[in-house]
Amino acid sequence: MRQDLIWRLQAVAFQALFSFLRLLGVERASGLGGWLLRTLGPKTGTQKTVMRNLRIAFPDMPDAEREALALEQWDRTGRTFAELAVMDRLTPEGGRVEVVGMERLHALRDSGKAAVLISGHLANFEVMAAVIMASGLPCQVTYRAANNPYVDALIRQSRERYGIRLFAPKGDGTRELMAGMKRGDSIALLVDQKYNQGPEVEFFGQPVNASPGAARLALKFGAVIQPLSVVRLPGVRFRVTAHEPIMIPETEDKAADVLAGVQAVNRFVEDRVREVPEDWFWVHRRWPDRVYAALGDRLESAARRNGPA
Repeated sequence: MRQDLIWRLQAVAFQALFSFLRLLGVERASGLGGWLLRTLGPKTGTQKTVMRNLRIAFPDMPDAEREALALEQWDRTGRTFAELAVMDRLTPEGGRVEVVGMERLHALRDSGKAAVLISGHLANFEVMAAVIMASGLPCQVTYRAANNPYVDALIRQSRERYGIRLFAPKGDGTRELMAGMKRGDSIALLVDQKYNQGPEVEFFGQPVNASPGAARLALKFGAVIQPLSVVRLPGVRFRVTAHEPIMIPETEDKAADVLAGVQAVNRFVEDRVREVPEDWFWVHRRWPDRVYAALGDRLESAARRNGPA
């Protein structure tokens, strides 16, 4: 009962925050979220993770440029969180989202076959889901359920406002996901998070463990892997692009085929991050511990030679 009461109180606070942000409107809500994290983010312990990630990804970047990039990613991350409250206004129909390659999504819709749509935590990644819904493509959108079930219900309601009806919760939604793909429903996945049980591939020249889900599903159902990306434009506007499909080789070595697919989707995300690094979710510990340990050793060595790096 005590836990349930805490959850309910948290949900009331969450609902109040969402209502307040919706009253502010798109521009002011986004700006407030950006200002808050731009101000508070660098003062948190997560700032150390951000800077380590940037050193791993861009080892030759000047320190001043890396610090400016870290500050800007805090601003954009804050905007993304605040914009969740007004996502029903960040759609192609609302005029704030332009789409390049919508014909690819329409072709998938008209084929009646399941597809695997992939991307990463780029800009406001929720905007990509809004574009998928606007295309008319039947698609299950994977998500990690919030620990608080009442807050989770509110988040689902906010997503339903811009068209998401088919949810595939990570972990316990596998059966529904598979049944949906057999019916011809597509699946949308974000593939750029750490997955300790996954195969090892390369990301920014360093090893990472990545989820094999997209590659396995594509091979199992004979589905196209359709990559998407989104970039943030001035004035709380976005551009979503449906790129060339990723083709996975199909040989007698299924493990090698899956590995090739996992590498391909992670290479796609890396390419997009390199294009607009400010838009990526740098607060996540993407690399394994040994990569961070090696970075620490290099910094200590540099400090001994030249003073603090």
